[in-house]
Amino acid sequence: MNSSLTEINSRLKPIHPSVKNKSKRLIDIMGALLGLALSSVIVIVVAIARVIFDPGPIFYSQMRCGLYGRTFRIWKIRSMVVNADKLKDQIHNEASGPMFKNAKDPRITYLGKFLRCNSLDEFPQFWNVLKGDMSLVGTRPPTIDEVQYYQIHHWERLKVKPGITGEWQVYGRSNIQDFEEIVRLDIRYQRKWSVIYDLKLIFRTILIVINRNGAY
Repeated sequence: MNSSLTEINSRLKPIHPSVKNKSKRLIDIMGALLGLALSSVIVIVVAIARVIFDPGPIFYSQMRCGLYGRTFRIWKIRSMVVNADKLKDQIHNEASGPMFKNAKDPRITYLGKFLRCNSLDEFPQFWNVLKGDMSLVGTRPPTIDEVQYYQIHHWERLKVKPGITGEWQVYGRSNIQDFEEIVRLDIRYQRKWSVIYDLKLIFRTILIVINRNGAY
């Protein structure tokens, strides 16, 4: 994969204006600090619940592909069984294209369903935002095995940093099962991007999370 990154990177130039925008980065830092403060409270509560309902590690990490396909380690609160990655091949993929979705994934624990429905499992990603691997708003960060099946036009979605939220989250969330639709939304986000548009997507995401729309 590394050998192809140089060729892909050249295709993705010039740099999208959001990547080096100072206002966007400032919003990311402020949002990440607030999110991490909330995360500390959530982790304490989850740790107590985990002892009762689902003993094991609190956090889960996985290598993902970010800007230009560069890999980074993403962090979440664990919502699946401990050996979930090893069981993936046994689960039916309901999505089309290089991504994985299953509305009734048996690997998700009882506690994990609650965490996912309330988007609480996503909070550790504020650490990724603070580090600069991610942004508050961007594209869905794909796994390494998903990117291995990308066609040339799919790489266009990686011209911006991956985000905790984005158009796919606001306009479809888990209901989207066609990867080409996610690509379309990600590219539309790049074309419509502005700091004000980011703030609008953040606000709409908060409303969606409160109402628990489209999560599983």
